[in-house]
Amino acid sequence: MRNCEVFVKTGISFADYHEALTHIGERMVQEDVVETTYPLALLNREAEFPTGIQLEHHAVAIPHCEATHARSPAIYLIRPDTAVEFFQADDDGTIPASLIIALIVTHPAEQLKLLRQLFSQLQDSAFCESLLTVPEEQLSTLFKKHIFISSPEKQSAACT
Repeated sequence: MRNCEVFVKTGISFADYHEALTHIGERMVQEDVVETTYPLALLNREAEFPTGIQLEHHAVAIPHCEATHARSPAIYLIRPDTAVEFFQADDDGTIPASLIIALIVTHPAEQLKLLRQLFSQLQDSAFCESLLTVPEEQLSTLFKKHIFISSPEKQSAACT
């Protein structure tokens, strides 16, 4: 994927998912990849459609909102020091997300492609474990390699 900037943050803690989403919104506004409407839209979307997903060995959250709030495509990978409780996408309960992958897309159809590719790759326990353990400076490269670069099918997964 050519047009998608990947931001990374490790060594951070959040009291709850609301604080994590607020951080994402503020950071993406600072990076100028989203409109000023993005932070509230992200919180509202999470309240209506939770994004916590329980995987085989770990849990992740994939917060996102409508493309109208994006200026340019980006992904924000956050590996908090302690897991953050997010409501599950397919349940009423919560899960402790050890990885937060915020998606900022400019075209709705591309969001669906990206989500499919992401879900597919997150089924690989080794990939998930790598995302949780590689040094911060390698996280973006690892993510891009598995989500965007490895095969022709993956190259169609774009957040533009």
